[in-house]
Amino acid sequence: MMSEYSGIQKPKLRYVHEFEIDQLDAMSNCLAVHGFAVIKNVLNEKIVERLKKSVFEGTDPTRDLQVGQSRTRHAWIESGPGAWQMLADERFMSIHRHLIGTDQLTIHRSASIIRMPNSKPVAWHSDWCGFSNEQPKNSGDVLNRGLWPSGKWFYLTGSRPKHGGLCVIEDSHIEGWNGPNGFKLTADRRSFYKIGDIEHAYTGFDVPGLVPLFTEPGDMIVFAHRTYHAAFPNHTDEIRLSCAIGFRNRQQRIRVPWEMPKAAKKFLNDLPEDLHQYTDGYTSIDNNWRG
Repeated sequence: MMSEYSGIQKPKLRYVHEFEIDQLDAMSNCLAVHGFAVIKNVLNEKIVERLKKSVFEGTDPTRDLQVGQSRTRHAWIESGPGAWQMLADERFMSIHRHLIGTDQLTIHRSASIIRMPNSKPVAWHSDWCGFSNEQPKNSGDVLNRGLWPSGKWFYLTGSRPKHGGLCVIEDSHIEGWNGPNGFKLTADRRSFYKIGDIEHAYTGFDVPGLVPLFTEPGDMIVFAHRTYHAAFPNHTDEIRLSCAIGFRNRQQRIRVPWEMPKAAKKFLNDLPEDLHQYTDGYTSIDNNWRG
């Protein structure tokens, strides 16, 4: 399948943004300065294949997604052992201990995404909901107000532009950033649009500072809580699979206005005892809750 994004090449940046797992200090410096980084070869091929299966089981168990569609499973960690196996992976957990700065970790959020061939782009946005002091409007608004790194994704089928790959805007995580040149931030500061247009979340890729991310299935993408990011449309014949698990310091307690869902209770009951250290303060998420 030909794509208008097929010709996009891996960028030659003025700084290093890809690191090995023994270069976490340098990775953190890039994350702090530019708002994103890639950690190479975190997962081996066997784990990647198990995660692919888990993404399907947790996100599209009946395989009913059609061409052009996408689906996200929130609280993906609750979908079964294929997802929570990551909690026992030392390489994976060592990165999170480094990112958070402690070994006292609690699962904060998790998700998996399936994007079928011909699926549409994901509009530019920041995951952070702390730009406003207004009362939270939904469960994501409740959970996404902390300062922990928000993006920790594995693109299990690789990240590249024509396959629905991820892109970020370098340096957009800096407090007070007012949007790319020629664009205006939306009223809630969660996205932006071209000056002169009607306010909407922009879906184009002619954005100054855009960095397309090229990764292999075992690579981990990390971006800061404010970093603006988007995803290209999937213009290949291959299904795009991705997943993420994020943590916060166990001391950062969050009081949520929803009851623990049944799936979350089952997850906590089924999880091996030695992994319960990561669920003290776990809130899960209720996508139907509205403030």
